[in-house]
Amino acid sequence: MALWGGRFSDAPADAVFALSRSVQFDWRLAPYDLRSSLAHLRVLKSSGLLTPEAATKIEGALKDLISDVASAKFLPSAEDEDVHSALERGLMEKIGETGGALRAGRSRNDQVATDLKLYAIDHMLDIAQQIGLLQQALIAKATEYGDAPAPGFTHMQHAQPILFGHELAKHIHAFARDIERIQDWLARTSVSPLGSGALAGSGLCLQPEITAKDLGFTSSSANSIDGVSDRDFVAEALFIISLVGVHLSRIGEEWCIWATTEFGWAKVADAYSTGSSIMPQKKNPDMAELARGKAGRLIGNLTGVLAMLKGLPFAYNRDLQEDKEPLFDSIDTLRLVLPAVTGMVATTAFDRAKMLAAAPQGFSLATEVADFLVRAGVPFAVAHEAAGKCVAICESKNIELHELSDSDFTTVNPKLTSEVRKSLTVEGAIASRTTVGATGKAALAKQLAEATAAVKATQSKISTQVTTFSEMMGQ
Repeated sequence: MALWGGRFSDAPADAVFALSRSVQFDWRLAPYDLRSSLAHLRVLKSSGLLTPEAATKIEGALKDLISDVASAKFLPSAEDEDVHSALERGLMEKIGETGGALRAGRSRNDQVATDLKLYAIDHMLDIAQQIGLLQQALIAKATEYGDAPAPGFTHMQHAQPILFGHELAKHIHAFARDIERIQDWLARTSVSPLGSGALAGSGLCLQPEITAKDLGFTSSSANSIDGVSDRDFVAEALFIISLVGVHLSRIGEEWCIWATTEFGWAKVADAYSTGSSIMPQKKNPDMAELARGKAGRLIGNLTGVLAMLKGLPFAYNRDLQEDKEPLFDSIDTLRLVLPAVTGMVATTAFDRAKMLAAAPQGFSLATEVADFLVRAGVPFAVAHEAAGKCVAICESKNIELHELSDSDFTTVNPKLTSEVRKSLTVEGAIASRTTVGATGKAALAKQLAEATAAVKATQSKISTQVTTFSEMMGQ
């Protein structure tokens, strides 16, 4: 069924209909389209544009259709152009021409923008909840290894000793920013396009601000042209999803490295690993690899939509039909990846002994030499140079820093006494890091306690938002 055609003498060519048809992917908007139709119906009724009898008849048919769509009793047909035409067909099959009265005062242009916003809000809230579960898994794993020394890396080279829980905890904060971005996005997205019509608003006596409130939005579009043409909310959602994907990819990359034979730190659970069809000994961290790979797909969807949007003039253009599949695909992809990564994180075991043994390697305690001299009143630039010379001596003698003789130390700098050896331990280096956000045990414990409270508060807020949205959809 098509919602246009009165001025045309010929039906669309088969190729035109095939290219124009979108119901095969926009059918997932049906529940949101029906809910916005109920809100539109109430305004038509309150404005006197529908008799109470007709409004009651349409409302009953819409509610029946909601049930039929949910149970798959009603589905689109091969003749339906899009989700809107399919649902109007279903409505008219139930109550005849009266069903067509619902179209008054709205266009598919404002209708689809509203539906897509509702769909996006619903699913971005779900993503925020899933991110919270991953944060909880990271907090638990960081707490478990909150007393396990390990080497910290920069440039993929040994840098300074850290607590491994501190290494894991860094991801909690990245995902916290992702959830903050979702919350910011929600505020900007909470503007209803319904009532914008095709682009100029409506000549009928409608009240878009009432419809907006009915649908849980905070306001209605201040400019009807912007209302139907704005897809910033799609692009921004795709950016947020892409960045979540990047953060998941970084976890995936680290897990892949830690699971190598060369590192041997991570033992990924069998349930989150796969094998080889030819090499029976293989145990591959495929969930980590897939998380890394899917990030590219998410970034591609974002760039595709941005490229589609960049040259669109004026109000609605059919190009905007290309906004849905990338958004749907990115949401579907992220909702697959998040639980898998969460499970992988929660079930991975790490080898404390190997991490501890690796912690002092690569002269990672050299900074302790510099800090010792600074505490003795030596300018840091001089102290840094002295520590570097200590490393050079070690390399020439093939020894570690703590194996330098007293004369080696004093030759480098007279203030470098034998007391420096007390600083040249992994435990001492970590314990000295007491500032906010540092890797010391007390600082890490404080960080994890604050992160636990923050995640709990954020997830409570999101749970309330989900409940509010569900109640709105159930009206």
